[in-house]
Amino acid sequence: MHTVIFDLKHAPGSPEAGKFIADAHRILTAVPGVRDFQAYRQCSPKNDYQYGFLMTFANQKEFDAYTAHPEHCKFVEERWDTEVSRFQESDFVKL
Repeated sequence: MHTVIFDLKHAPGSPEAGKFIADAHRILTAVPGVRDFQAYRQCSPKNDYQYGFLMTFANQKEFDAYTAHPEHCKFVEERWDTEVSRFQESDFVKL
């Protein structure tokens, strides 16, 4: 499971933020190996990040292929690096 929590440079709830989330879903779910993609908005005062993505993959090989895929790399370079102000990434496997 791949998770990332993040803040955008755009105002929460703005059209730009909505476009970023929608584009991320459209682009990243088209990458082979992505089994599930969910976007979330923070609702707890325990964490001050605004948004979260949760993605699942069948195995480590599919996750590694996703990470190196040209469309993922392009999204990171063109959108993530320019529109995200901070983030924390965590990756998990079942115990």
